[in-house]
Amino acid sequence: MDVLFGGRQKLDLDVSLKTIEELIVYLKEKELSEREELFVEGTNLRSGILVLVNDVDWEVLDREKTELNEGDDILFLSTLHGG
Repeated sequence: MDVLFGGRQKLDLDVSLKTIEELIVYLKEKELSEREELFVEGTNLRSGILVLVNDVDWEVLDREKTELNEGDDILFLSTLHGG
């Protein structure tokens, strides 16, 4: 995924985002450097990307509607790979 963000593996953001959904839109509009289609489909996160919020799978939280708090660690991990 780091190739999509200019080789950066970690981003420290100081923005007032309330939900994962807002974070995805922010990353798409402000941080992606290339190959947007590998991260999002429209405004939705592409299937095959695992999202962890403070080491908890967003599937057991509230997915896109999961609320963010200051200091949260969000990990986007692609489960797709080439052959």
